Amino acid sequence: MTERRSWSTLKRGRKVSVARRAGYRRAKEAFEIAERVRHARERLDMTQAQLAARIGSTQPAVARLEAGGVTPNLDTLHRIAEALGLELIVDLRRARCSA
Repeated sequence: MTERRSWSTLKRGRKVSVARRAGYRRAKEAFEIAERVRHARERLDMTQAQLAARIGSTQPAVARLEAGGVTPNLDTLHRIAEALGLELIVDLRRARCSA
């Protein structure tokens, strides 16, 4: 019979996994995009429904995006930028080394 590891041991091991770090990084990126979209929309006193209509989407889809629950594709980001009177800039940078 195999020895079962404790939850603490499993949890410690998961914290340092590459997959877990990548998941946290993607979630952080989605949250940051969401925050920028929401701030830009609010600066224009635009509702989620108004933004949704301008980009050909629905209010619940905009709400999910603004909550960081989904990562929009480039086409969606272009439509959002245009609807908010912004320029979409995509930048590739050298990856940071993490210890």
